[in-house]
Amino acid sequence: MTKKPNHRLKVEALDHFVAQSREDVNHAIAEIGRLQRERDRIQAEMNDNLATIRAEYEAQAKPHADRISDLTHGVHTWCEAHRAELTREGKTKTCRFASGEVSWRTRPPSVVVRGADAVIKALKALGLTRFLRVKEELDKEAILAEPSAVEAVRGISISQKEDFVVKPDSTDLEEVQ
Repeated sequence: MTKKPNHRLKVEALDHFVAQSREDVNHAIAEIGRLQRERDRIQAEMNDNLATIRAEYEAQAKPHADRISDLTHGVHTWCEAHRAELTREGKTKTCRFASGEVSWRTRPPSVVVRGADAVIKALKALGLTRFLRVKEELDKEAILAEPSAVEAVRGISISQKEDFVVKPDSTDLEEVQ
């Protein structure tokens, strides 16, 4: 048996609230405010509980962390005393034990600068400007202040969006869509 073609158009029902009047909007905004306050209360309670739980678990883990630190320090001290033997006079950086391994790793060099302004001044005075970098970037604030000056520049456009904001009374929170 063949099915008859269905010529009716179906419109999907909205799955969210739609205000039908000014009074509906007023009630909805009031409910948004109430729900925001309740959500904030729940989040604050959650954060308090998380802080308590975190503190409890950190307290339980502290003796283990302290012991790990103590054992690591002891292993390091012994291995440093026997480094030549363990690394075969520096031929390797790792030594394998029955329960694991130890290794020495040299980190990449890094530059530490204290008093950057004085260092920059000293480098300029010594003619070492090759160690200075000049960063060139767009000044977007200036472009926004004079958008007509850059109208003809390809690759620059000014965009502006509009948000719909609901701000219930007695709350500092806004719901932005």
